[in-house]
Amino acid sequence: MSATRIWIKNPLAIFTANQQDAAGGLVIENGVIVELLGAGQAPATPVDSSFDAREHVVLPGLVNTHHHFYQTLTRAWGPVVNEPLFDWLLTLYPVWARLTPRQLALASKVALAELLLSGCTTAADHHYLFPAGLDEAIDIQVEAVRELGMRAMLTRGSMNLGKHDGGLPCQSVVQTAEVILADSERLIDRYHERGDGAQIQIALAPCSPFSVTTDIMRASAEMAEKRDVRLHTHLAETLDEQEFCAQRFGMRTVDYLQSVGWLGPRTWLAHGIHFNQVEIHRLGAAGVGICHCPSSNMRLASGICHTLELEAKGATIGLGVDGSASNDASNMMLEARQALFIQRLRYGAQAITPEKVLGWATRGSARLLGRSDIGELAIGKQADLALFKLDELRFSGSHDPIAALLLCGADRADRVMIGGEWRVIDGQIEGLDIAGLIADHSQAARRLIAG
Repeated sequence: MSATRIWIKNPLAIFTANQQDAAGGLVIENGVIVELLGAGQAPATPVDSSFDAREHVVLPGLVNTHHHFYQTLTRAWGPVVNEPLFDWLLTLYPVWARLTPRQLALASKVALAELLLSGCTTAADHHYLFPAGLDEAIDIQVEAVRELGMRAMLTRGSMNLGKHDGGLPCQSVVQTAEVILADSERLIDRYHERGDGAQIQIALAPCSPFSVTTDIMRASAEMAEKRDVRLHTHLAETLDEQEFCAQRFGMRTVDYLQSVGWLGPRTWLAHGIHFNQVEIHRLGAAGVGICHCPSSNMRLASGICHTLELEAKGATIGLGVDGSASNDASNMMLEARQALFIQRLRYGAQAITPEKVLGWATRGSARLLGRSDIGELAIGKQADLALFKLDELRFSGSHDPIAALLLCGADRADRVMIGGEWRVIDGQIEGLDIAGLIADHSQAARRLIAG
């Protein structure tokens, strides 16, 4: 257990995500930040222990707002390496339909461990795959999150529009609306935590316009309102999706979102690329959040999110790594680096700074998940921290420590704290046999592909 009062002392640099001065570090008491110290300042009252952070850049724990943990089993799979989204999905659905509980447990643990090592302390996963025998998929993920000591927004995804009814998924991975809604209620009742410091939260997440019916979208929105949970889905990821919506529903994606009761501040969307200026205004005015997934969008050649226009109209922007079969990594620092570079292509270097992008990865992402207790370093916030060293060859000759994290390609935290507890020390996850996990996970991946 951590000491009651800890001083993270005199960091090399610190990014608070709110422009507060904390050059002298911060004090943590019972898992919560209770003091921010200026240069040369000492804690107001004695501490039980201190950590000398003179060699570390200190950040709020990164927050990943869109992922598919199970996809770590199908990374860099040859048949889909060069495919766009729809063909990529059509090829992978039959493989994913064979997913077993043990494979999901291993996949989830790998994704979470990889995220944690990159400085991520909270992750949202969009799990929509429930083939026969995998009815308790979210329960399996809960156990993985608890084992790693992280925080998570686990979304009860769904698909009920199979190929026979004009959707994309194969029939073996779709469920009935009754099953989906009953399990959603069960998960909220059993796992959803409220208030500051929550570890496990549940959201409702029909997969996409091309894999669910309008009825399940409306019913999910109604349940989310009744139970006060958040809503999540993929939207406007590709032009193919726009064409699908036009043909099936006779409307564009944002019109569709409004028609099913989703156009509001409870909703955050993955990707959000193909919106026109009128739609951007409507999304911002409604307070809809957008998770930017640059690596996946580049990998599948889907397009570039209009982040600054969305922000200017009132939308919140966060970051997500997306699935590990379209990224193909689960690393939030690398995702932030990709966001910096691809958004500079759209808006220029002066408009997209390292600080802005790190703000998306922390405070912005926390807001997407409806959380005000994480994502920044301030008094009263949870003590979720990511500490990075700049002592590797790639950083030699760098001058601005915050900029160096992204420009020089930091990808692994030296230390990570969640709720005042060290979860990563000297670049290693406490209590986790990484070599054993890799061996078991690699074997599971081979079996899944082999069928």
